[in-house]
Amino acid sequence: MTVRLTRLPRFPLAARLVVLVALLLSAAPLLAQDWTYRVRPGDTIWDLSARYLKPSIAWEQLQSHNGIADPYRLPPGSQLRFPVAWLQVQPAPARVLAVRGPVQSQADGQPRRDVIEGDLLRIGQELVTGEDASVTVVFADDSRLQLRERSRLRFDQLSRYGHTGMVDTRLRLEQGRASNRVTPANGPASRYIIDAPTATSSVRGTVFRVSAGQDGRGAATEVLEGRVQVGNRRGQRLVTRGQATRSPSLDTRPAGLEALLPAPVMATEPQRLATLPAAVAWQPVNNAAGYRVEVVRADQPEVLLFGRDTAATTLTLPDLPPGELRLLVRAVSAAQVEGLDARQDFLVRDQPVPPLTVRPLHGQTLNSARPRFEWTRVAEAERTVLQIARDPQFLTLLLEQDTRATHLRPILDLAPGDYVWRVASVDRNGDRGRFGQPLPLTITDEPVDPALQPPEAAQGQLTLRWQAGEPGQRYRVQLDRRGDFSAPLLDRELDQPEVSIKRPWRGTLHVRVQYIDDDGYVGPFSPAQQIALPCRTCYATGGSALLLWLLL
Repeated sequence: MTVRLTRLPRFPLAARLVVLVALLLSAAPLLAQDWTYRVRPGDTIWDLSARYLKPSIAWEQLQSHNGIADPYRLPPGSQLRFPVAWLQVQPAPARVLAVRGPVQSQADGQPRRDVIEGDLLRIGQELVTGEDASVTVVFADDSRLQLRERSRLRFDQLSRYGHTGMVDTRLRLEQGRASNRVTPANGPASRYIIDAPTATSSVRGTVFRVSAGQDGRGAATEVLEGRVQVGNRRGQRLVTRGQATRSPSLDTRPAGLEALLPAPVMATEPQRLATLPAAVAWQPVNNAAGYRVEVVRADQPEVLLFGRDTAATTLTLPDLPPGELRLLVRAVSAAQVEGLDARQDFLVRDQPVPPLTVRPLHGQTLNSARPRFEWTRVAEAERTVLQIARDPQFLTLLLEQDTRATHLRPILDLAPGDYVWRVASVDRNGDRGRFGQPLPLTITDEPVDPALQPPEAAQGQLTLRWQAGEPGQRYRVQLDRRGDFSAPLLDRELDQPEVSIKRPWRGTLHVRVQYIDDDGYVGPFSPAQQIALPCRTCYATGGSALLLWLLL
């Protein structure tokens, strides 16, 4: 492992000279090493020299270094040694793989600019992430770094040794946290180094996290796979899988090794996560001061889709992009050292698409305890699932019901109050797609007002009319003398919102109306209303609606 010191400008000149000498001494063995190449059929020393050596290095030097008697004959399978110092070195910009939230980059002396996917980052540039933001960077050897929220990272070295596959990456984490997945070394000059304010982490193929430290705490290195050499001018520590070390100060050797907190035990089944938002829960971990919850892409775990710190053992995941995702939960110690991950893979589908809703309308108030929900038909869908909840995140479902039709009524009555509802499509394989946008709905128990119009009397007939319902609805109207409707004078179902009866004798009639949907669902009767009838002879004297009074 290669170790580098940090923050040279903080020391007096004499100290900086000592550090500079140490750097030169540590680099000398590296440059003196050889990179080995296995000869293939058709290789010539001239072609290999042109491909791998600096222009200033002649092929004869390579011949002499390897003791080649006949440059015209290179036996296939034999090995050629190339001194690292002779190899070509070219810039190897890093590439932005994914961006979440506000992320900016800045070169020396230049204004900051927003970072987008595909951007190239070069030596001297700096990355800065904002609140609830992250960025994933891939290097020339496919090593990857995930920079978390409120972090700042500088690229000090980004180079590769020609076509050898060896890459030299040196980074400076000035603030925040970074997770790293480093490709195994491909030769003696392959390096991956991260400088934090109080220590340096150097690796050649591993998975680890680095914190720059905050709130008076020093840097920390947490190793998940492989091993990492962590050191400063006071000493070094070799940190292996499942261990961490903290570096409170440059003036003290990195602290002794400590075991990472164990992974929490999850209490949420993976299938519950297929529909987002969703609540996740886990069991408490001893000695944990908090927890870190993340969702990443299962095929690219360095791409962070969601991240949150919490002191609780439950958290709600928001709606996330479709795909194969991975939930990560880990405990965090009082010293802000993050532990091992609990992992749970889950699938968020985007097909089949959700149907378009027809009714109830957005924010509509209905007088029915079992309203009718309607939507359009989706060609790829065999069934549709309806969900109803009180909270817009659907964490506590009141009802989940499916049907092959394009309409449905709840099997349970809904009490008066506010609700949200949504629908999703299910294909022939039983796979459910994403739910559509939740729609608010209010259920009321206020009586239905049929808006009964003043009755009309003509030609010995009494006609009653009321407000028309929705298309396809029918009506049941009852008239009664006493008002208890135990033996109604009239009890009739109608296709139109009106009824005509033979003129009754004078007195009082009680009227109520019931709406019947086209699927046979019968709503409640409206409150009874009273009609005061004039004398029978009034009908013949030209009196009509003006001689009848509707008593509400």
